[in-house]
Amino acid sequence: MIKTIAKIKQLPAKYQVLILLLITLWGVWLSRYPDTFGLLSNYLQYSLLGITGAIFANATGAGGGVIFIPVFNNLSFSAEQSIATSFAIQCFGMTAGALTWRHHYKTLQQTSNLWSQLPTLLLLCTPLSIMGLWTTLTFELPPPSTLEHSFSLFSIILGLAIIYSSSKLKPNACYRRLGSLELVILGVFTYLGGIITAWLSVGVGEIIVIYLMLRRVDPTLAVATGVIVTAMTVWTTSFIHFGEHSDAYFNVVLFAGPGAVIGGILAKKLALYLPVKRLKLFFASWIILSGVAMLLIQ
Repeated sequence: MIKTIAKIKQLPAKYQVLILLLITLWGVWLSRYPDTFGLLSNYLQYSLLGITGAIFANATGAGGGVIFIPVFNNLSFSAEQSIATSFAIQCFGMTAGALTWRHHYKTLQQTSNLWSQLPTLLLLCTPLSIMGLWTTLTFELPPPSTLEHSFSLFSIILGLAIIYSSSKLKPNACYRRLGSLELVILGVFTYLGGIITAWLSVGVGEIIVIYLMLRRVDPTLAVATGVIVTAMTVWTTSFIHFGEHSDAYFNVVLFAGPGAVIGGILAKKLALYLPVKRLKLFFASWIILSGVAMLLIQ
């Protein structure tokens, strides 16, 4: 917690004000519950879930739903509750991660030739990701299978893709910028990722990061792009998942959300200072195991 406070103090004043505002709103939200102490004793442990999910999401570019959905499935949430709760928590964690990565770009990487492509990547990917997500919601496109089955298969494929992309990372590799055709292909993949995200609450960030890494883009730039695009994408559904008729389980969101903010702030340091390959291999193994486990218990 002390390290988290220190990291917050290093952020620009406007970010500190935003975090203080979020903490204030959280306090007001908590005070509206009649049995505050009972709520704390029953749901405080979900803060750890939020921290874990956000660290994974913002250090690798994968959405926090990769962590949340298996947990919610184990808690016997309905598919609608799992997706809505995951989206709501990601509005906290991915936003904190996006602001942290943006600050990293502004203070350390803005003059870097490789990172100079970040605005182009965001301008390309963000609207296409949102379009993909809202294509699914507007036309009510059904997922190819149940949430559990679809998520399990996606997790296994994602884990294998991360392992494969990590194997392409070479020490002292010469990273590069994307060409025009590669940007077009990335746009197509991003749109499809938005569709998948509407079904599973994960997808677009993972697809962006894996494609960029395979094209030998700086891995930290790939992660930053995936995180920021995911953050802006999930917020376009906030009026649904925080609305009166939301399926989100707000007792969990109340504690996992702030935890996700902490994880989102800490994640960048983990991504920058731990060996990228080992970090990704560890999380890929966990994703594959969780996907296999969900398939076996169906």
